[in-house]
Amino acid sequence: MNPHLAQLQPYPFEKLRALFAGVTPNPQYKEIKLSIGEPQHATPAFIMEALAGGLKGLANYPTTQGMPVLRQAIAGWCQRRYGLELNPETEILPVNGSREALFSFAQTVIDPSRGHVPLIVSPNPFYQIYEGAAYLSGAEPRFLNNLPENGFAFDYSALSEEEWSRVQLFYVCSPGNPTGKVLSLDDWKQLFALSDKYGFVIASDECYSEIYFDEANPPIGGLQAARLLGRSNERLVMFSSLSKRSNVPGMRSGFVAGDAAILKKYLLFRTYQGCAMSPPVQTASVAAWNDEAHVLDNRNQYREKFAACTPLVSEVLGTGMPDASFYLWARTPIADTEFARGLLEHYNVVVLPGSFLAREAQGVNPGANFVRIALVASLAECLEATQRIRQFAQQL
Repeated sequence: MNPHLAQLQPYPFEKLRALFAGVTPNPQYKEIKLSIGEPQHATPAFIMEALAGGLKGLANYPTTQGMPVLRQAIAGWCQRRYGLELNPETEILPVNGSREALFSFAQTVIDPSRGHVPLIVSPNPFYQIYEGAAYLSGAEPRFLNNLPENGFAFDYSALSEEEWSRVQLFYVCSPGNPTGKVLSLDDWKQLFALSDKYGFVIASDECYSEIYFDEANPPIGGLQAARLLGRSNERLVMFSSLSKRSNVPGMRSGFVAGDAAILKKYLLFRTYQGCAMSPPVQTASVAAWNDEAHVLDNRNQYREKFAACTPLVSEVLGTGMPDASFYLWARTPIADTEFARGLLEHYNVVVLPGSFLAREAQGVNPGANFVRIALVASLAECLEATQRIRQFAQQL
């Protein structure tokens, strides 16, 4: 067996099941699950209709590169959203959701033949796929803490010069999971300077890019930042997804865009991996990328929930409005695991302990004493859960 498999940690939700073993939730309350970042808003009807209308495509093998009409739809969205002029033939590649692409991308770009063990850097707390991608590619992960006292910014000084010289891939998530931090243009400029100096590739995870609160100030994307700074897309690739944007997590549809030379090699890798997107899903994806009205409606629903719930939670837990995304990252008065276990037992609300989303680095686990609250349920359920969280916290 691949020895690197032994390095993988249980996924956060496996840890959550173990944590909750033996807990009997209070039967007076109906369960409200705010632990997983799974959109609960209705899938737009026109997307389902497009999916059904594309079923004849099941008679054909799909190509790994995807249908031209899909790549053109993605290019059109990137132009409207970010002002990008991407070549659909060389700078865009459809993928089956950002998760599988974020993982497999490391297999393409990591080079173990340089005479050292490669390093992959990621934020901390983080999406656990980054860590797994590092280990299974033969690299070692390095975590840069994102702490509230530092505005959730990266502390680049945490790595030594020797470590920076071994970095081959840097995962960045903006808007961040779970903190909601959005990188500014200055943040991107600093990261680009490090990439120029040390030659590493930047993988920009932007799957939460369309969940924000100020219509006049959408989150800046990595490729957009490069354009604004007069740079090329060299060593820069973005990952995007329809899951959160269009409430279709089960459709598994996203794309990778950026450095054409890297994507050429990544396409070769994916051709062997056998992960071409189903033709009906491609047809539905075209419809989704070409429509913005449903995305605005989606944002309005999240905006309403955050406006109603954030002030109530902030009265009892240390939290506030994130820059973007659909998570509240809330500080707990007791250990995050104890808080989550007690909240389930007494009030039947499920949240995710922050320590499950982070690793100890620089002597601290930046997720400890935090919980991630995903405001993905209906407004009524989120408000009900908020009231229960307040009652529980006030008893501590």
